[in-house]
Amino acid sequence: MSFKHISVMLNECIEGLKIKADGIYVDGTLGGAGHSMEICKYLSKEGMLIGIDQDLVALNTARERLDDFKCQVNLIHSNYEEFKDIIADLNIEVIDGILLDLGVSSYQLDTADRGFSYMKDAPLDMRMDQTQEKTAKDIINDYSEKELAKILKIYGEEKFANRIARKIVEVRKDKEIETTLELVKIIDGCIPTKNKIKYGHPAKRTFQAVRIELNRELEVLTNTLQDMINALKPEGRLCVITFHSLEDRIVKHLFKDNENPCTCPTDFPICVCGKVPMGKMKPRKPILPTEKELEVNSRSRSAKLRVFEKVGDVDE
Repeated sequence: MSFKHISVMLNECIEGLKIKADGIYVDGTLGGAGHSMEICKYLSKEGMLIGIDQDLVALNTARERLDDFKCQVNLIHSNYEEFKDIIADLNIEVIDGILLDLGVSSYQLDTADRGFSYMKDAPLDMRMDQTQEKTAKDIINDYSEKELAKILKIYGEEKFANRIARKIVEVRKDKEIETTLELVKIIDGCIPTKNKIKYGHPAKRTFQAVRIELNRELEVLTNTLQDMINALKPEGRLCVITFHSLEDRIVKHLFKDNENPCTCPTDFPICVCGKVPMGKMKPRKPILPTEKELEVNSRSRSAKLRVFEKVGDVDE
């Protein structure tokens, strides 16, 4: 199966990055290089793109698609949480722009045997990096009822987390749960009909939760964003596309904390903590897909793009 993925808010990302021809840019979630190909169009032979992805299929696809561009291209098989080490290994200290397009790609969802989709029968896999050993099957069959309920509540915001966790533990006593549709059947029996009608497919939230837990998605995001802001040049930009409220909340709060880091009590007449702004959000509110994009790519419906610019024109 060829790597097909429609890049979300492509034009908005390019505009957000304010690309300089000789700049250095990092695509921390390279995928099939949809965004990166567009970035490379703006770069001269002195410019550089660093592409990072856990998925070897994505990397191989990106390598072919980026082969003819005149800029320097460095593709790395890794998680973007290794960002600091990656740029250090390349002897790079500061970056002009960074892009993160979070979540799972259309290719991963549409490739049945990857196990990301609750619509197709496949082994319970869900690994973004297929070289790692742990899979979704391990989570479903090895986590305790309490652990399962916790991740379903936190990462899936699942109202019936306790009921689903209890049923999973009950079913696996007789036989390991091995496939996506086996798990879907268990979940389906735990969700009232009225909730299925109101909130869509009953397995959506559980699959999201298991995927996030397995791939440490929120942990990696939380641990890495500050490193990325720190590495930006003055007026450098960090663009992050999120697809659910948990991701967006992390990005929003960290951007706000960097824009207004002062920890002094509100009744202090002047700041004495010494913490200075690292930059500002541009614009203040998230950028959303246009109606035209939604017509072409329904998977962009929940996307939000937030842009942070490093200090340089904070008083603008």
